[in-house]
Amino acid sequence: MTTQSKFSKETLFIDPHAETDRIGERLRHFLGQDLKRRGVVLGLSGGIDSSVTAALAVRALGKDRVFGILMPERHSESESRVLGKLVADSLGMACIEENISGILEAVGFYRRYDATVREVIPEYGAGWVSKIVIEGVASGSGYTTFALVVQAPDGHTLRKRLPLKSYLEIVAATNFKQRTRKMMEYYHADRLNYAVAGTPNRLEYDQGFFVKGGDGLADVKPIAHLYKCQVYQLADYLNVPKEVRERPPTADTYSMAQGQDEFYFAVPHHQMDLCLYGKNHGLDLNSVAQAAGLIPEKVQFIWEDIERKRATTRYLHLPPLLIEDVTEIKR
Repeated sequence: MTTQSKFSKETLFIDPHAETDRIGERLRHFLGQDLKRRGVVLGLSGGIDSSVTAALAVRALGKDRVFGILMPERHSESESRVLGKLVADSLGMACIEENISGILEAVGFYRRYDATVREVIPEYGAGWVSKIVIEGVASGSGYTTFALVVQAPDGHTLRKRLPLKSYLEIVAATNFKQRTRKMMEYYHADRLNYAVAGTPNRLEYDQGFFVKGGDGLADVKPIAHLYKCQVYQLADYLNVPKEVRERPPTADTYSMAQGQDEFYFAVPHHQMDLCLYGKNHGLDLNSVAQAAGLIPEKVQFIWEDIERKRATTRYLHLPPLLIEDVTEIKR
């Protein structure tokens, strides 16, 4: 148990060599014994999580048993595709591109999304970009809300608080992206007889920062036990390209550039890691605040927000609910 007096960011330091070996051993066991698959497929976003997952898989299985997919669409940052390809090339693994814009167009994503945005900001039109941001957590105000931010082609921006109905409709529409990407991953996994590797880290997994049937769907999640800072430690050890390691965490969901701390966590990952660890280990509020560089009141609110997110996103972790058990034969 970590003593409160010694709690600091160093508490979350790991032995990257030992952790890489441990993950590799478990991954080989899962594929051989549980999943009965020859390798793994994963989506490459150019972000730290998918890049480290790819590197771990290549280290554990060999480059010929790991298959990456780039899945850009009309709103994607061009940097995501470039960095995803850079990671694949650096690892020597196979990688293809599946542009999903046509699928999203066919299901009406762009039409539905734009229509909802215009309900909130009527000026929104061709050439504009947008994103959702969270409000309240960073200030420790005691409640959170969401705002819609749009930017016109001439660069001026508008910001309005999102009504619940509009927020839900926008999120429902953007979830098409995650579910379409996962459909592509399982297509290639099925044809190769591979398993699908998910890429959430501990913050995302614990706090429900994923889409059910989308990026939350996978056969194995190799880094879901790791805090975000630990993923970065593995990235250094595994020599993930510097451009990826230096890129700020991004949701890459909206047409306007957006960091994860704008949309969901509201404070940077290095502070969220410490707050979550402190809560999980029952540490003293003041020691966590000191380690995270936050005032105690803000840490208290973050802890309360952690519990709210755990409660409201619990359904994301649940399997399909059955009226009665059908896995055993009753005699």
